[in-house]
Amino acid sequence: MKLDLFKKALEEKGIEYKTLEPMKNHTSFKIGGEADIFVKVKDISSLKETLKSAKENEVPTFILGKGSNLLVSDDGIEGAVISLLGLDEISLEDDIINCAAGVSLSSLCRFVRDNSLSGLEFAYGIPGSVGGAVYMNAGAYGGEMADVLISVTCMDEEGNIKEISLEDMELGYRNSVFMKNGMIVLSAKLRLKSGKQEDITAAMEDYMSRRLSKQPLEYPSAGSTFKRPEGYFAGALIEENGLKGLTIGGAMVSEKHAGFVINYENASCKDVKELINRISERVFENNGVKLQPEVIFVGR
Repeated sequence: MKLDLFKKALEEKGIEYKTLEPMKNHTSFKIGGEADIFVKVKDISSLKETLKSAKENEVPTFILGKGSNLLVSDDGIEGAVISLLGLDEISLEDDIINCAAGVSLSSLCRFVRDNSLSGLEFAYGIPGSVGGAVYMNAGAYGGEMADVLISVTCMDEEGNIKEISLEDMELGYRNSVFMKNGMIVLSAKLRLKSGKQEDITAAMEDYMSRRLSKQPLEYPSAGSTFKRPEGYFAGALIEENGLKGLTIGGAMVSEKHAGFVINYENASCKDVKELINRISERVFENNGVKLQPEVIFVGR
């Protein structure tokens, strides 16, 4: 890994970067050590140049959206973290929306509401970016990204850009082809339906009030910690095992919703991982159900 040469290449191309950037500042869990290099790209061209320079200098890369589903190692991330939040354009033509990967889901939801378009109400309050939502096929309250997507424009590690249709995205429960092929989501096209603005607003506000009443949004977390096991609800299994309020270090099983592990008091990645393991062991021991984390673990 030739970090100095990589930094020099970025400087020559006018691409701004930070060194030893704390990742806790870029994740909803507020946990994580330093990234060697942190780059927030402003456009597709700077992304392509950053990836090319990283490859030439053997610098590993990690693509970051809003960091809402990540648990970053206390020892940080080796190489370069590339944030796509600078890719933030939204446009509308007829009922088709073209939306860049770095746009937050909440911003997109407000945009479609203001344009009287229905179909994304379920996503209001999901804390991620559009790129992350596509990558995970994010969903809630009976809706998911697969219901509204037409196609996605993405880039491979060589910088080649292609458009992938909905049929080829292999979207399933918290799953997509992008998890397998390593392609970077650049933008998404969505088709929504015309609706009444007051009805769309009411549905969004209803979903948000449900989130506020049931989820521990007052604490840093990565949302639902575990995927929903077939035939069960993770939160119900965890609560049934008397694990609500269980703490390890600064990490806690939320007393409001057992499906959430929260950063209760300056938790480390180690605290959270140990708590996740403790929960998984107890549930498997007593119920025979293997809980799979929905949270993605990254870093050293």
